[in-house]
Amino acid sequence: MMFNQTAVRIRAGTRPDRGGNTVPDWSPGAVTELTVTSLNIQPNSQSEQADEQRTAVVTGYRVQSAEGTAPDITAADRIRYAGLLYEVDGEVGIWPELFSDTVHHIDFVMVRATG
Repeated sequence: MMFNQTAVRIRAGTRPDRGGNTVPDWSPGAVTELTVTSLNIQPNSQSEQADEQRTAVVTGYRVQSAEGTAPDITAADRIRYAGLLYEVDGEVGIWPELFSDTVHHIDFVMVRATG
């Protein structure tokens, strides 16, 4: 498997809302970005739903890190890949090394909805 692709992990900062609760802050000055290398990013799903008002398109990719890597990515993050912004869909899978408690690799699905 080839692990020659790169993406940028975008993580929200936090801010208090009017009720004093801590909420995600996706404003440009609050987010942190991390370039993640050694990835294999493959098409995973595509769907299209049309109605009278719009056509919704959902595109998904499965992302796997190279053996021996565990990039800091969580279900709450967003991913910029090929100039487009995706959301991590579900939890990030952490695959253990056989007969060890170290990480072999991670994988996750990212999706983008338009329309």
